[in-house]
Amino acid sequence: MEHLTTLKTLHVIATVLLLLGAAGLALWTLRAYRKGDPQPWARLLQRPLICVWLVMAVCLVSMPFTGWWLVHLVGWPLGQTWLLASSVLYTLGAFAAAWLLLRLNRLRKAQAVGLRYTLALSLFSGLCFLSIAGLMGAKPV
Repeated sequence: MEHLTTLKTLHVIATVLLLLGAAGLALWTLRAYRKGDPQPWARLLQRPLICVWLVMAVCLVSMPFTGWWLVHLVGWPLGQTWLLASSVLYTLGAFAAAWLLLRLNRLRKAQAVGLRYTLALSLFSGLCFLSIAGLMGAKPV
């Protein structure tokens, strides 16, 4: 049972760190924009904030493995609707987050415009991961 408790803890910590990191980056961007910074998104990929992105990436990569291992240890069948829905949401959210990073890098290099699309990608990715957290918390078996 110690493996199960350890995995649950790691999985929850990864989820919390991912959501807190995303919320922190969003608040930092909003605060910088309100202070009059004309392009705060151009500084999202600079050195102090890159650590947040790296922690979020480690959490994003570890979540499918710890989640699958948890499902395997508990003995839930993989065909449950909430597991399938969270897998699909995770895939969509991870692709949106990767696309968001690429767009932010282009914005940093001043090669792209269209902030509404970047905002839509970030909101979609955040909504996917919040929905997954809700599904994990509810666990409708």
